[in-house]
Amino acid sequence: MSPTIFRIGNYRFYFFSREEDRTHIHVISPDGEAKFWTEPIVALVTYTGFSKRQLRGLQKIVEEHKNEIVKAWQKHFKT
Repeated sequence: MSPTIFRIGNYRFYFFSREEDRTHIHVISPDGEAKFWTEPIVALVTYTGFSKRQLRGLQKIVEEHKNEIVKAWQKHFKT
C-alpha cells in the first residue's frame, strides 16, 4: 500500500508502506521520481528524471509540508 499524502500539480507525495523506519516521502510525476528524508532535516536521498530546478522546488515543498508529512507518517505507521 502506498498512501498519497498530498498532490501539488503533477506531483504525488506518498509513502511506501513498511519500506523502512526512517521518516521520508516519495515524489513521483511524469518527469521522474525522488525520495526525501524528513528528519532530522529535509534532504534529498535519490532521484531520477528531475532537473536540479525541479529538485530545489520539490525540496522546498517538502520543507513547507514537513509537519504534515511527519503527522501523516505517525498516523499511518502508528508510531
